[in-house]
Amino acid sequence: MSRTVLITGAARGIGRAIALELAEQGYNIVINYLTSEEEALELKSRVEKDYGARCMAVKADVSDTEQVDGMIREIETTLGKVDVLINNAAVDYPNLFHLKNAEEFRKILDVNVVGAFNCARRVYRGMKEKGWGRIVNIASTNGINTYYPMTLDYDASKAALISLTHSLALQFAPEVNVNAIAPGFIGTESELEGYDEEFLKQETEKILVERYGRPEEVAHLVRFLISNEADYINNTVIRIDGGQRGSC
Repeated sequence: MSRTVLITGAARGIGRAIALELAEQGYNIVINYLTSEEEALELKSRVEKDYGARCMAVKADVSDTEQVDGMIREIETTLGKVDVLINNAAVDYPNLFHLKNAEEFRKILDVNVVGAFNCARRVYRGMKEKGWGRIVNIASTNGINTYYPMTLDYDASKAALISLTHSLALQFAPEVNVNAIAPGFIGTESELEGYDEEFLKQETEKILVERYGRPEEVAHLVRFLISNEADYINNTVIRIDGGQRGSC
């Protein structure tokens, strides 16, 4: 029986690449989205048509506990209990420091950190019953040593997500392995949008392999971490950044 993977924020970017990678490997795919309904439904159609995988697209705000509960109930009714959770959903409001506000800061923490907690807490029940599970949190090098004042709230949320990873790994052991991936500069639509060529050039020069990454490369790492070959990898943060130099 195929394992079921829930990918939050899966309609675009890294989440989309993960969905396609894992569908090709034969997993059942659950595409969580909130605002990108058209993209989510298009991805669902592609997963089913190109790979013959069972697939659901479920709208839910991961920062809302009741919506997460409803999403998991719907998944369990259709595909069974979630075997693998990829906490990918995230928001970011880059802006000059003096234009930032507490409301947006809280929203970033609610989605990027509380959302991951909500989903992990809920799917753990089924994983514990099965005696097996995988959780991968998509963090960022912004939460380690690459800091931008314009994204200090996002950076703080990713540092918190890394801390949450360690705590959940301890809490959920030995049944569930919990790891985090910290991507650097990945060339998604949102990452490249709005930046001029000079900025992109400067950022690329900080990377030892002299290019930004592809979403598919993050997906390859996810595929490995949730496989049986990664049974002995737990409570770990893996950078995937091309050898990116920190900005501070």
